[in-house]
Amino acid sequence: MSGPAPRLNRRAAIRILLADRRDLLLVTGLGSTTWDAASVGDDDRNFYLWGAMGAAAMVGLGLALARPDHRVLVVTGDGEMLMGMGALATIGVQRPQNLSIAVFDNGRYGETGMQASHTDAAVSLPAVARACGIEQAFDIANEPALREFSTLIHSARATLFARVAITADDTPRVLPPRDGTLLKTRFRRATGAET
Repeated sequence: MSGPAPRLNRRAAIRILLADRRDLLLVTGLGSTTWDAASVGDDDRNFYLWGAMGAAAMVGLGLALARPDHRVLVVTGDGEMLMGMGALATIGVQRPQNLSIAVFDNGRYGETGMQASHTDAAVSLPAVARACGIEQAFDIANEPALREFSTLIHSARATLFARVAITADDTPRVLPPRDGTLLKTRFRRATGAET
């Protein structure tokens, strides 16, 4: 009998993804992935989506298309990605070479009580991404693979997708600003869209 599938600590995973950030623009999903990004340090290049369930991948797509001179990373959760799977079809058609999506998958709907999500059963998000036309789709469950993906974020000439298996735990919240106008304005300034 085999043991449980390997999973990463979510805070260790976000630190790996943002360790060599350079000019990377970051879009985070609802809840935990926003708190994860803030735990590394609040940054003007972070665009936190407070209350926009299912929108992170589409916001990332729009940003990647509007700013082809920047690398864009979306970090969201499995619940949000399941809600917005249609986004993967649109991204698979557009295929911006500067967009990477990392889905932190704990197999739980963390924002509503830790009920098992569909990824805990039969849904394979990398398979869905590939079926939608995102050819470089990875299933990551260890640090070496995540470090390799983190390097690809800065050098790949293709849309990237990664399901990052993380532990289902209740990590302390690190809350960034919640003021939508402030977040929008400082992000636009950080990207050079506004002076």
